[in-house]
Amino acid sequence: MKRDITSLKELSSEEIWYLINKALSIKNANARYSDQLKGYTLGLLFDKVSTRTRLSFEVAMFRLGGNTIFVKSQDTQLSREESIKDTALVLSRYLDAIAIRTYEQGVVEDMAKWASIPVINALTDKFHPCQILSDLLTVVEKKSVLRGLKIAWVGDGNNVANSWIQAAKILGFELYLACPEGFWPARELIDPLPHNIHMSSDPEFAAKDADVLNTDVWVSMGQEGKRQEKIKAFRGFSIDKRLVSMAKKDVIVMHCLPAHRGEEISDEVMDGPNSVVFDQAENKLYMHQAILLWLLLDTKGGVY
Repeated sequence: MKRDITSLKELSSEEIWYLINKALSIKNANARYSDQLKGYTLGLLFDKVSTRTRLSFEVAMFRLGGNTIFVKSQDTQLSREESIKDTALVLSRYLDAIAIRTYEQGVVEDMAKWASIPVINALTDKFHPCQILSDLLTVVEKKSVLRGLKIAWVGDGNNVANSWIQAAKILGFELYLACPEGFWPARELIDPLPHNIHMSSDPEFAAKDADVLNTDVWVSMGQEGKRQEKIKAFRGFSIDKRLVSMAKKDVIVMHCLPAHRGEEISDEVMDGPNSVVFDQAENKLYMHQAILLWLLLDTKGGVY
């Protein structure tokens, strides 16, 4: 059966844990290359620039023996008003899976509706599911568990925060979010809040006794015109030495990158002993390998 990952809502708790454990086994095996996806081709259809997501998907596919084709949407007939339906039907004849990085969540969902191949959300303005899957991998790798941890998000209620909320709803861990008034996550995700998700505009509320401190840029792609407004609104929401001191001594600090050092995170924290930022970035490679194997091989055989 064809499966998609347009948001985490499409995955069960068992499936998320399967992907985490699969990615951990791939990383621990330290296998540089296999031929499990030999003859398969992944299309990368991107509207937004990318470093880690693009490279990790391309290297993941290469290590599994497959191929990737990178295409900017502006270089396709989508830029000349070809319908998503027609594009999806055609791409399904050429490719085995497609990862899409774009602005509107509806583009990914419509592509998944019409494509007969797996569609992966590689980032939209609303959700970033693959990022959170790799972030969950990092937390489990460093802490061994999820339940019983206090995972804190400090900063913008953006696409990454939205996907953290979805993950907490599915897996049941304690999630504390601190966002400035007016910059909270999507209303339909936090109204009402389940008992394990806590929302505030106080960074100290989120950081106190946290096991994980997490953040992202304050100004996302496409919001450059709001930069000065957001910089002003987010004063006090930087993960700095003071905020880290309120968390547990063995807190891990995460940032999905790219970072604006001196804004949402300080240099001394990002380069400090509690930071796992670059391990977190590396883990995208192993999670993307797990996702590709699951979508292209495991789900077709019902092995999960």
